[in-house]
Amino acid sequence: MNVVAAAEALWAQHTIHLDPEPQGERRGVVNADDPGDALSFVAVGDSMIAGCGVENQSEGFTPAMASVFSDMLDRPVDWRAVGKLGATMRRVRYRLLPQVDHHADLMVLCAGSNDLMARRTIAQWRDDLSASIDLAKGRADHVVVFSAAQLYCSPSLGRSLRHVIADMTDEQTQTSREICEQHGVRFLDMTHEDVHADRDDFYAHDHFHPSAYGYRCMAERVGQMLGGWMTSELR
Repeated sequence: MNVVAAAEALWAQHTIHLDPEPQGERRGVVNADDPGDALSFVAVGDSMIAGCGVENQSEGFTPAMASVFSDMLDRPVDWRAVGKLGATMRRVRYRLLPQVDHHADLMVLCAGSNDLMARRTIAQWRDDLSASIDLAKGRADHVVVFSAAQLYCSPSLGRSLRHVIADMTDEQTQTSREICEQHGVRFLDMTHEDVHADRDDFYAHDHFHPSAYGYRCMAERVGQMLGGWMTSELR
């Protein structure tokens, strides 16, 4: 990391005040009045799964995805969010996945940004992601791994630091793709998708986490990327 980026990282450490985890239930059922069998969906991961950036869990990423999945599959979705602000994939592996106490139809693993900020090595990432996928496969019929978020677009970070993070994200994303191929699970490269992360209203007031609008944009893009596979495998 160059001197300017290091200085920007130090500045960000002391000036960014992240939104806390919101209040509200971390589980629910979308389209509960539908008589069809509900899809069991659990998301495990970092602050995006914890819903940071919105006022209530009901506006978060996981219920937004559940709503998209329900419309796409024409069936109710029973969702659960197991997330923690600041969680690395190591925390997912050792702390969060053990909290999943039922077998799900679909599990999403969503972490990576905190690993980048903590400058964890690719070797550490490979070890933790591989182990997390193995644990997830024992708890769900289908597992989907998301890349890190578009941290390099965050308006709260300096330009030089964003460039460094972008390069680190590319390396982590390629590693994740390889690991997912080896383990036979689907990988979504969300870090290079257009989810309107360049818009001011994409972000919450901490200028770091997505807003309710941002989470909806991301959920809609997830649905588009997984649509064909989900309708053939999960309808």
